[in-house]
Amino acid sequence: MAIQLAKWRGAHVITTVSADKREFVAELGADETIDYRQRDFTEAAKDVDVVLDTVGGDYGERSLRVLRSGGLLVTAVDRTNRELAAKARAAGTRFAGVAVDPDPVALQHLADLAEQGKLRVHVQRTFPLDQAVAAHELLDGGHVQGKLAIVLG
Repeated sequence: MAIQLAKWRGAHVITTVSADKREFVAELGADETIDYRQRDFTEAAKDVDVVLDTVGGDYGERSLRVLRSGGLLVTAVDRTNRELAAKARAAGTRFAGVAVDPDPVALQHLADLAEQGKLRVHVQRTFPLDQAVAAHELLDGGHVQGKLAIVLG
């Protein structure tokens, strides 16, 4: 979703991805891909305006090296990390944490984009409710391409 939304807003999108998912992210709109198994993204990308970190660990801090002065590190995993926020300020960049909170206005906007064909939701797999544990196990494995859905009935 982040790739598609960034493209919709006119961004040039660079993403890290394994080679087997390169075609998938290109279809979503990624302009450039960096195979994280072959190359360190901090060597491949420079002067980036915004980094969205969905991995965590040392990726947030390493991402500061690719941001331009005044750039923005957005993290979905270390959003309350005060030390990382201080390092971002010291590097001359900005820091923001995001969370997925219910927002009816934003959700309606996303639904409108999907209805208009501007946003594609890729569901990798659906699970019946009685297999919710298996869905969580797959999600916890960290290599889901798109979304998983739990269906009733």
